[in-house]
Amino acid sequence: MSIVAIDIGLKRIGIAVTYDKKVVLPQKPVFRKNRNQAARDILNILKEKEADILIVGIPQGGSSENEMQRRVNHFVNLIDFDGQIYFQNEYGSSTEAKELLKGEIKIKRDGRVDSLSASLILKRWLNLPI
Repeated sequence: MSIVAIDIGLKRIGIAVTYDKKVVLPQKPVFRKNRNQAARDILNILKEKEADILIVGIPQGGSSENEMQRRVNHFVNLIDFDGQIYFQNEYGSSTEAKELLKGEIKIKRDGRVDSLSASLILKRWLNLPI
């Protein structure tokens, strides 16, 4: 059993997993062609990782908070996951991930930032140090 976290973006969905609630591992991101394909890919990953909990990053704060929460909720409903779903404030996680990777990454569109952001979201939910 595992816990999987996702950071939902319009082009990429970052993914992170933990098997022991102590070590969080960024995973290969899902590149989003459309929301149905992305939801299927996420569901397949949840099955592959034998996840029983899904942590979803959700933006809190900012002018578009309500619209983004609506979009995230709609996407999560498409996943059709039977396990428990929890939402975790993702505010600032992408900026923090970019800062952590500063100087290491030349191509920012490869999804590493997104999956590191999902790792930060999962660490927050687990109350682990960042």
